[in-house]
Amino acid sequence: MKHTTPDHKNGLLLSYKFRSRPDQLKCVRAKVTEAVTSCGCIDNIIQDFVIAVDEACQNIIRHAYQGQPDGEIILEICKENDDIVVLLRDFAHRVDPNLIKPRDLDDVKPGGLGTYFIREVMDEVTFMPPPQNVGNLLKMRKRIT
Repeated sequence: MKHTTPDHKNGLLLSYKFRSRPDQLKCVRAKVTEAVTSCGCIDNIIQDFVIAVDEACQNIIRHAYQGQPDGEIILEICKENDDIVVLLRDFAHRVDPNLIKPRDLDDVKPGGLGTYFIREVMDEVTFMPPPQNVGNLLKMRKRIT
């Protein structure tokens, strides 16, 4: 979809706009890998970002847009000092962040572990007020040094 050239001077590593379709996630994973690699991150940190962004995007596609393929998602990745910050924005109905909780690990069944993995690999996971109060805005932060 839309891709903005990274601006390392201002900290922007990636700005990418795409549709809420699962077939977009391969490209998203590649772009996340490229952006985080450009900061000199080691492989396990790169993998943490790829997992967190992929899981969050899957949740947006499945739950926020309920599988509708025409929803818009905006991914931004920035370097802020010793941290990398990921912002994921959608334009779906607002969700109640208090209802988004990881499933108990003792509850063995397929699915439902995405939020657990995200919170395990990121240092901060926060729902922010979205611009114009439309949609949802997820902020994830991880220290890379």
